[in-house]
Amino acid sequence: MDTTISISKERCIKCGKCMRVCPAEIFAQDENSKGVKISEAENCIGCGHCVAACPENAVFHSLFPAGKVHPVDYSQLPTPEQMMLLCKSRRSNRAFTTKPVPDDCLNKILEAAHRAPTGSNVQHVRFLVITNPDKLHQISDFTMDVFGGVMKKLKNPLLKPLIKLVMPDAFRYIPTFERMLEEYKTDNDGILRKATAVIFIYTPAGTRMGVLDANLAYQNGSLMAECLGVSQFYTGFVLNAVNMKKGKLEKMLGIDGEIYAGMALGMPAFRFPNYIDRKEIEAVWM
Repeated sequence: MDTTISISKERCIKCGKCMRVCPAEIFAQDENSKGVKISEAENCIGCGHCVAACPENAVFHSLFPAGKVHPVDYSQLPTPEQMMLLCKSRRSNRAFTTKPVPDDCLNKILEAAHRAPTGSNVQHVRFLVITNPDKLHQISDFTMDVFGGVMKKLKNPLLKPLIKLVMPDAFRYIPTFERMLEEYKTDNDGILRKATAVIFIYTPAGTRMGVLDANLAYQNGSLMAECLGVSQFYTGFVLNAVNMKKGKLEKMLGIDGEIYAGMALGMPAFRFPNYIDRKEIEAVWM
């Protein structure tokens, strides 16, 4: 990464915070003078930790000029209680109205998702926002076609023994698939549930931590959607179909990469007045 990094001797207070937070370990502090020096700047991954951690703005980084560095007002952050309430109240609400999701809301959801961390700070996560009704219908058609093919295999007497051996739980989905396929014929879309927008999250093919990075982005975006009063749910059926027909939906949509996460969005017909408790936490402390 072609970067230029320097430290202002006049501003630096020798606190060593830049050294402590740098994942590439390009900062070092002299044991005697406590002065900070930079070595092997070419190893910088561009995370910006050094700039963000410096209390005196003494670190100058070519990737983060003054206009890209902003002070944090921690008093504006939600309280732990507010954050917990957000987590408890967030639900996959599939009861949408026909009203489109405002572009301003979609942009805020995208920014929140884009802010999620990525492995080695590669920032290869990309987004495709679909609001065109024909394209949305195309996504559902693709998914139902894949499930139709799965149903034929599950019912094939020659394949049943092998499927039972490899995927013993697959057969319990037959009633669900049959119902969805029949209802889809009557314009009852059990895939996108009449969502007015879909955001697919993808990375270039071969990205080492693409699936993890995309799903971290999804979590950020879904929390922002909840804050904005926009209903959303994870497009699990679509992603299963994508995995079974790798590359097909990406090609249909003109995506140069691999889809790893997705959310269907719409304006809610109503909001849930209650939250319910989940099963007891299963955690091991060591």
